Amino acid sequence: MDLNNVSLFDRYASAIGTATPRELAGDLLQKLTLAHDGLLTTCYAPFDFVALDARLVVVGITPGRTQAVNALVAASAALRAGKERSEASRLAKQTGSFSGSMRTSLVSMLDHIGLAPLLGAVSCAEIFDPSCGLVHFTSALRYPVFVGESNYNGNPDMLKTPLLKSMIDKYLVDEALTLRKAVWLPLGPQAARALEYLSGRGLLDRQRVLTGLPHPSGANAERISYFLGRKSRDSLSSRTNASTLDAALKKLRSQVHALPV
Repeated sequence: MDLNNVSLFDRYASAIGTATPRELAGDLLQKLTLAHDGLLTTCYAPFDFVALDARLVVVGITPGRTQAVNALVAASAALRAGKERSEASRLAKQTGSFSGSMRTSLVSMLDHIGLAPLLGAVSCAEIFDPSCGLVHFTSALRYPVFVGESNYNGNPDMLKTPLLKSMIDKYLVDEALTLRKAVWLPLGPQAARALEYLSGRGLLDRQRVLTGLPHPSGANAERISYFLGRKSRDSLSSRTNASTLDAALKKLRSQVHALPV
């Protein structure tokens, strides 16, 4: 399957390209509903593009509303500027890339576990350059999922809910089969569960799935600082489990060291 044959993007390109500013601010997302199941709603947003040369795949849970709207705005601007649909899809997906302090924290942690040489870089900051296409950003659930008006946060269980599991079986499986030789990095326990499900089916090599890295969000600042050795154990708050982070760091370094270059 050619994952960059963006059939859903083709289906919605006209609506996206001609959307008014008000529609792009939120109304359009509601009009692009893909499926309903009780309180669950899945909507289309342009997260189809797959970086086929990626050496690292970063996996979240699902795009949130803000991320989806930003991607729609980027796709609309590209289409209005006369870009080809495939390029508009790529540019829209690029808006989902981690940036700012989140990217800085993620790069620092990946360098700390020794991943850069495995990817042919001095620092993982090099491969996060959008122009080189060496990082692929995706989600366990490729398209935005909402529970009522709220972003999906893992409840109901994605592996026990037919609508959500079907998204994993269709989209994430396709990406896993295409990017088998990449290193896969789940961000958060829900993304990790999705990748474990694929590993259990033989679709991903468990050795290439780096589970246990602290999520690079600002809310995890203390855990990240300790993981990176910037904060001592005796200065940690009760919310941070130093032993868990020590074990994760040891496991990840060993795992990375064992991977072939």
